[in-house]
Amino acid sequence: MMLTQPKSVSFDLGGGREVFIETGKLARQADGAVTIRQGKNIILATVVANKEPKEGQSFFPLSVDYQEKFASAGRIPGSFFKREARLNDYEVLTSRLVDRALRPLFPEDYLCEVQVLITLVSSDEEILPDALACLAASAAFAVSDIPIKEIISEVRLARIDGEFKVNPTRQEMENADMDFIIAATEKNLMMVEGEAKECSEEDLVKALELAHNAIRVQIKAQQQLRELVGITGKRDYTKPEENEALRDVVKSFAKDKVYAIAKSALSKHERSDKFHEIRDELIDSLGEDADDLQKQLAKKYFGELEWEVVRTMILEDRVRLDGRTLDQVRPLAMEVDPLPTPHGSALFTRGETQSLTTVTLGTPLDELLIETAATSHESKFFLHYNFPPFSTGEIKMMRGPGRREVGHGNLAMRSLKQMMPGNEYAYTVRVVSDILESNGSSSMATVCAGSLALMDAGVPIPKHVSGVAMGLITREDGKYAILTDILGDEDHLGDMDFKVTGTREGICGVQMDIKVDGLSMEVMREALEQARIGRLHILDAMYECIPAHREDVKPHAPRMLKLIIDKEFIGAVIGPGGKIIQEIQKETGTTINIEEVGNFGEVSIFSSDKTGAEKALQWVKGIVAVPQVDEVYEATVKSIQPYGAFVEFLPKKEGLLHISEVSWKRLENLEGVLKEGDKIKVKLIGIDHKTGKFKLSRKALTPKPDFNKPRQESRSSDNQPQ
Repeated sequence: MMLTQPKSVSFDLGGGREVFIETGKLARQADGAVTIRQGKNIILATVVANKEPKEGQSFFPLSVDYQEKFASAGRIPGSFFKREARLNDYEVLTSRLVDRALRPLFPEDYLCEVQVLITLVSSDEEILPDALACLAASAAFAVSDIPIKEIISEVRLARIDGEFKVNPTRQEMENADMDFIIAATEKNLMMVEGEAKECSEEDLVKALELAHNAIRVQIKAQQQLRELVGITGKRDYTKPEENEALRDVVKSFAKDKVYAIAKSALSKHERSDKFHEIRDELIDSLGEDADDLQKQLAKKYFGELEWEVVRTMILEDRVRLDGRTLDQVRPLAMEVDPLPTPHGSALFTRGETQSLTTVTLGTPLDELLIETAATSHESKFFLHYNFPPFSTGEIKMMRGPGRREVGHGNLAMRSLKQMMPGNEYAYTVRVVSDILESNGSSSMATVCAGSLALMDAGVPIPKHVSGVAMGLITREDGKYAILTDILGDEDHLGDMDFKVTGTREGICGVQMDIKVDGLSMEVMREALEQARIGRLHILDAMYECIPAHREDVKPHAPRMLKLIIDKEFIGAVIGPGGKIIQEIQKETGTTINIEEVGNFGEVSIFSSDKTGAEKALQWVKGIVAVPQVDEVYEATVKSIQPYGAFVEFLPKKEGLLHISEVSWKRLENLEGVLKEGDKIKVKLIGIDHKTGKFKLSRKALTPKPDFNKPRQESRSSDNQPQ
């Protein structure tokens, strides 16, 4: 058997950065396999699809997994088993980016299981692989016969020092004030996700246009590779059985009833119950002769009818399922400090969506370790999002956070992060959003509740951040409706759903999924402006609730004191084997963190007890203080000797107060004059440069009496002349 010769194409990212796409060398038994190479970065992507759908399959089972091999960066995993385990959050988020871009591109009647596996096999420390993952997946589909409708790609578009750049390096990203991952076909945008430091809506539109131009170059390269391989068509597949006569029966039976319920402005569960009643009546109307397939098809057609009727109602009547106008935000209710024990808390309710969010302030020891194959760093700010089943009135197994929870939490975290203080803020901050009720974007409720809770905790964020979920419904005749603050049902109905977070001044985060062809930038601009108005409406209510962050942390939150010391004193504070710093922490009940920053050391002292924190601060100050001759100190008598007293005048610094320096009077001993534990003021009068011993004086702080002056005898009434 002769081995096939690999085929490859390349394209330029700009600035001479060439990207190579190759197929035919690795993983040749997959339906499609490619490697993407830029610099030392190599990604292997494979796609495999079953030839037939599973019996009774009613949904499209697509799975996308992106994984980074630690060997790609010459590292061994730090887990107990020393092998790659479940996907970490970064890998899950990258998998979601690819999944969301690919899923709408499959035919609606294609129900065969598809698996996409994307693996980083060689890592380049400066190249961010997540921006190349979707290109790899799409190229693997392009060289296969799996019936995906279009070729796609994805780029990172960042603004660095005022200039937009496609797929910048890791180092360049440190100076970026906009960071978006954008996916598109040749004609249409498909997915947007990212963050910005309060960019304008027009800045976002410009980024989308520039990214789309770069994506078209990548799509052309994939088309060239496809032609080189010789793929000319797509495989046939078994389509689900259809029954047009039954579809007509469903429509005539249920259309008017569905419309009546849709117009009734019912609550989520009332509306759902009414729709289920009609569906059950429909199934009963089919008669006893109806088989399982007919019943299954009838339910499917009823779902399609419901989708069509509600969309038409919104487009024609300009009214929504809950009776709101298109641009109306649901009723808002919010409060801060509903929980007495957390360091900060807020309850945010918008319609039938509710988030109870808490903030916990920790020390640098609580920082979150974030690892990828190429990097390992710690984060001082992180957010966890929980979506228990009762929030939608359901019963489900309670397992670890799923991909949805990771994705929604990441969007909220990225949005709030834009307002967080920098490294000068010593606290580690953990935000936890527990969704107690959900009908419409709970991730946006998390952003709002998180902003309120951070201000309640006294975290010095300068502005509130809010978020709103938007929807878009379009029709072939050009008619469209932009919806503000969408319901869960409207999310399912829409052609685009997008979430925009930000302050009054600009956008902080975006997540957008587009399912419609030919969306014009003018419609996009209109949607973003409507989102801005909705965001401002929510922000006004948030500022009424708490207008600014609290000036101080809660009484039970850890206090934080900071001291900057010379770099040379860091070792003295820590002590041999950490002995000194451990003693300070034990004696004062504090947690102390020392970080070297340039030529200085930042000493951060944490304690829920203000007295303990101040005691530790003084202790550290004493260690780093340089005793100055002629300086006056508050001292504590440690021991009494025949020749004087040893006193501690700075933490861990003792000197001799000689008996001759206690008083101007001649003393035979110190009995009745000083005792251990006495607090006295002393003056440093000298330092022995040979021994380093300190000479202290108490008498130097009192005026010297004139011993030559005759003592004036006191005259009492007894010796007064009679």
